[in-house]
Amino acid sequence: MADILKFDEQRNSAPDEKFELLHKHSLFAAMPDDMYPRFTSAAKTLTLKKGAQLFLQDDPAEWFYFIVSGWIKLFRETVDGDEAVLDVLTKGHIFGESAIFDGGVHVAGAAVAENAILLSFPTSLLKGAITKNHDVALGMLASISRTRRQQSQDIEKLSLQNTSQRIACFLLRMCRANDAQNVSLSLPYDKSLIAARLSMKSETFSRALNKLQRETSISIKGSTVIIPDTNELAVFTCSHCSQEFPCGDLH
Repeated sequence: MADILKFDEQRNSAPDEKFELLHKHSLFAAMPDDMYPRFTSAAKTLTLKKGAQLFLQDDPAEWFYFIVSGWIKLFRETVDGDEAVLDVLTKGHIFGESAIFDGGVHVAGAAVAENAILLSFPTSLLKGAITKNHDVALGMLASISRTRRQQSQDIEKLSLQNTSQRIACFLLRMCRANDAQNVSLSLPYDKSLIAARLSMKSETFSRALNKLQRETSISIKGSTVIIPDTNELAVFTCSHCSQEFPCGDLH
């Protein structure tokens, strides 16, 4: 694994703004006051370049990760040797933690889609916290349940939403629950990654994105998306979904 992962590493001796963001995640928010500092003191800050691989499918799960900034893709290799993108995650998401319930190995690979800053934590620390504290265990189950619910919703959207609506939904899910107006989002430069995540071909994604701009007030400049009004985007897409914005499982 040392030959695969290339990054600048720094062990943190004191909490900073990264940990303020971390504490808002449901898994860490559930931790008692005396347990949370154990994670912050054990955390490592990783500064990663695009293309760096964190782990591969079936690798031992020694660490799990919290995204401070940037984009991470989760993927699996198909029987034909191709790469199937399972998800793309950005700021505020955790990944790799569920491996403690999967025999201690990762069921998918993870790589940096755009330059990223992560916090990494030993999975052994999380496993011990779950064993000792039921609030942490419930927070972990809630996190896994949220992922499973999103996967079910993805299947629903493939059936009920057109391509432009699925992109709009993807953008809304990047927003915070209290975001309302003039929201600025940074997408990966390689938008084919999002296309793969939404089960679209690149050309289909481009046409759908252009249609979304024509039918709503969003604007795109390079990799930056400006959403003047999240309610407008919600009207455009949420009428074809069993949920309404803000989704109950947003971090």
